[in-house]
Amino acid sequence: MTTLAFDTATPATTVALSGVGDAVYTARHDPLPGERPGHATHLLPLVALVLERAGVGWHGVERIAVGVGPGTFTGLRIGIATARALARARGIPVVAVSTLQSLALATPRAGSVPAGLDTVLAVLDARRGEVFAASWRTDEVREFDSALLLPHALAPDALAELVAPLGPTTLAIGNGALAFREALERSGSFIPEDDSLLHRVTATNHCRLAERLQGSVPDDVRPDYLRAPDAEIAHRT
Repeated sequence: MTTLAFDTATPATTVALSGVGDAVYTARHDPLPGERPGHATHLLPLVALVLERAGVGWHGVERIAVGVGPGTFTGLRIGIATARALARARGIPVVAVSTLQSLALATPRAGSVPAGLDTVLAVLDARRGEVFAASWRTDEVREFDSALLLPHALAPDALAELVAPLGPTTLAIGNGALAFREALERSGSFIPEDDSLLHRVTATNHCRLAERLQGSVPDDVRPDYLRAPDAEIAHRT
């Protein structure tokens, strides 16, 4: 089945297309330091780019997989609204993919991490001194319900306390693991180098997860914010 996948939950805009031969066609935009994500500007051109690379028109897309977070309010709103609109126009289903689970599905290259790591902790920077996090056993990461830690929004020190009992067998990845490296390393977790591709959310993994997930009608797909938008939190305080 031909699946167009994309994610805008983090500063990156990432797009992938699978089901056209054995290849997965990808495109992404990573903003420069200090640059705004620009999801609304980059998403549709990146979609057009992967379709062009694959030699596929919209008639060949059978479903859309979209990252539903957790992540930024604006980013999720743009990605999910785009997925709904495209799916309605084509009359195809939408598959909701956890951004944290997709990140956790990253596969380390041989020698890039120590042997014996049997747990993966996906951590995204939630700003306001918090992270979004979830963890799985590495051999069970494709099953959302098998999560050792279901998606939470919490302080890095609180996360470190939760994962400390797992010992030094945990691989922590994502921009949240980088932002709060010191706290998580105190818990015994291993965090790859800052430039490791393991820290990047990629829509390629959305395609992999979508293979075993059921599609929904567009209006049934909802963002997983995990907490109120920043503007609402600021208003309360």
